[in-house]
Amino acid sequence: MNNRLTCEQVSALLNFYIEDSLSSKLKEYVRQHLENCPECMEKFISMQNMINKFMEIENEEIENPYITKQYKDFKSNLSAYVDNELDNQDSIKIKKIAISNPLARQDLENIYTFKRLLHSSFQKTKNEMKNDYSKFTLNMLKHENPAEKRVDPFYKLTAAFFIMVSCIVAGVIKLLYF
Repeated sequence: MNNRLTCEQVSALLNFYIEDSLSSKLKEYVRQHLENCPECMEKFISMQNMINKFMEIENEEIENPYITKQYKDFKSNLSAYVDNELDNQDSIKIKKIAISNPLARQDLENIYTFKRLLHSSFQKTKNEMKNDYSKFTLNMLKHENPAEKRVDPFYKLTAAFFIMVSCIVAGVIKLLYF
C-alpha cells in the first residue's frame, strides 16, 4: 500500500482514526492526508466536534421531571413499605405515589422482583443443603444420647413420694410396736 490515501479512503477511516483503533502505519497515512487535504481536515474537525458535543450531552445530568420531593420521600420509605413496617396512612401515601409516578412504580416493581429473587435463591439453597443444622440441633436436644438416658421427672417425684410414705409408715410402725 502506498502512503497516499484517497479522500474516500480517509472518509471511510475517519471514525476509526478518531477512536484510535487504526494500526500505527495506517494512522500515520491518515494523519498525512489530513495535513495535506483541507476538505478532509474540515470533515475531521466537524466529526470530532460532533462527538465532543455528544459526549458533553451524555455527561450532563438530564433533569428528570419525576424526581420530586414526593419521590424522594417514597425512596426513603420504600424498604419499610416492602417490609410492612409503615402504618396505614404512610402505606397509602406510598401506594399513591407509586400509582402516579412511573419512576416510583418502576422502583417498586424492581424491589419486589429483587425480593422474589432473594426468596427463591434462599429456598433453592435451603433445598440443596444436605445438612440442615438447625433441624439437626433441635433433634439432638429432643433425643438425647441413649447412653445418657434421663429419667422422666414424673418417675422421680413418684419414687420420692413412695420413699417418703414408706419412711413415715416405718416410723409409725416402729413407734407403735417398740
